[in-house]
Amino acid sequence: MTELVARCRQFLPEVRVHWTTGRGDATDAARAAAEQSTGGPGIVFAVGGDGTVREVVEGFTAATRHPGRGPALMVVPAGTGNSNYLAHWNDCAWPTAVTAALSRRWNGPVTAEVRRLDLCRLVETDEIVLLGACSGLIAEALTYARDVPLSGRPRYREALARAAEANRPYPGRVEVDGVVVHDGPTVLANVGGGRYRGGQYQVLPRSILDDGLLDVCVIGAETRAADVPELTRRAAHLGRPGVVYATGRRIVLSRQDGEPFWFEHDGELLPREHTTVTLEVLPGRLPVVCHAGRTLG
Repeated sequence: MTELVARCRQFLPEVRVHWTTGRGDATDAARAAAEQSTGGPGIVFAVGGDGTVREVVEGFTAATRHPGRGPALMVVPAGTGNSNYLAHWNDCAWPTAVTAALSRRWNGPVTAEVRRLDLCRLVETDEIVLLGACSGLIAEALTYARDVPLSGRPRYREALARAAEANRPYPGRVEVDGVVVHDGPTVLANVGGGRYRGGQYQVLPRSILDDGLLDVCVIGAETRAADVPELTRRAAHLGRPGVVYATGRRIVLSRQDGEPFWFEHDGELLPREHTTVTLEVLPGRLPVVCHAGRTLG
């Protein structure tokens, strides 16, 4: 944080720092910043992991601000997965990205621009989805993560491996804009959102964050759950038997035996009480400072 503040002060007349104190605090601070239509910040830096970024985005979307006058979001990676930063800046070092964002005089190899990225709404709970949402395997992995005595990405890798060994495909159906694209045993169905989950698994490798569409990838039981972690790490699951990839504006996931399924979004488990969930795209809702001239995913 000290290095970031010092770098910002090279270019900005005023820099304010808000240290979060608990869950939801980043949401309240981001909403307050976004509602300052005059004299407010031009950029809000979200310093942390993907959970912190999601809270900031919730604050932005809850703000009752005049369109076009609020700040843009910039992510500074300080978490475990950092999937949002990967989507916006790829492998660019964050000090270089911050300099590009703040200095119009920057003539280095990286330039920045503000793009308006898509978000997603989970209809049943009226919640914002940022990185993605998933039924089945990825959701189940979150239950195993509680008992893994590791930290960072190794913890998620171990949890996903344990969940994959224990996975039993569920009878699922996936509809995209009213058309059934999958009906049968399902390992997972991921909707998003960014290309990466957990900062390392490219479940949606074709995703574009500002095309006005949601991507969905369904992995059926023809692919062993135990093979999914390594396949998705290399984006080698596409084209395999039982794998469906599609895009649309409204996606419905359901379990066909009447039992509730495991479902998460942005790394947060929903209570296991839903047999159907509906996700709708919110096109161009989020102004983000990102790498200029590259496809964002």
